[in-house]
Amino acid sequence: MTQYLRDVTHTHVIIIINMASASCSTEPSASGSMSAAERRAQRMAKLQELSLKRNEARKMNHQEVVEEDRRNKLPANFEQKRKREEWKEEEEKKRKEAEEKGEDYDRLRMLEWTAEEVEKWERKKKKKNPDPGFSTYEAAGLRQYQALTKKMKPNMEHYQQQKEKMGEEFYPDMNTLVDVTRKDSEEAVDRLVADVEKQIEKRAKFSRRRGFNDDADIDYINERNMRFNKKAERFYGKYTAEIKQNLERGTAV
Repeated sequence: MTQYLRDVTHTHVIIIINMASASCSTEPSASGSMSAAERRAQRMAKLQELSLKRNEARKMNHQEVVEEDRRNKLPANFEQKRKREEWKEEEEKKRKEAEEKGEDYDRLRMLEWTAEEVEKWERKKKKKNPDPGFSTYEAAGLRQYQALTKKMKPNMEHYQQQKEKMGEEFYPDMNTLVDVTRKDSEEAVDRLVADVEKQIEKRAKFSRRRGFNDDADIDYINERNMRFNKKAERFYGKYTAEIKQNLERGTAV
């Protein structure tokens, strides 16, 4: 990109100089009344103009090179993250304005949606899988951490106050002595208690799937035979259901 801009700029300047030279060489023949000093002054003025244009093109080229280098050093999804943060800030601002007016922001926002946007959102919700399933304990811990951090809403004003108050101790290192006399506020403790109680309530509703059904008929002699019977039932159960029922009733021919 940058090399292309340099080549185009250099070629453009050469073409302008050639055109100016050609025009200067033809002008004196058309107006013989000009003196040599006037022709020389005119050529110097045009040469100075071309020099200014060349310097301007060089400056623009340098700015583009610097900007391209800055963009290359940024992460691949930097623009998407920036737009996402701007959108979040705008949403928070509109939500606060609606709350001050006593209006329901979610309802107002839904009124602005078109039918096509609603259908697109519904299709996106159906495609999204909120629970990809268990893979490893590390992945499960990461998912839990991300879910909890998304719910956190830090108080930036309190954060800045603590930062100014503690100074360098706000970012402790290996030589920093921890202040054990510090106590958390009652609001922070209440938030922690509410979050823990919510997690306990959620775990109470969760039931692990059983490995086998206690009420099912036992038609196997060991675990290997049980797996074989399940596989056979999965593939041929619909064909042998009637025969199995006749055997159980004792009416098989």
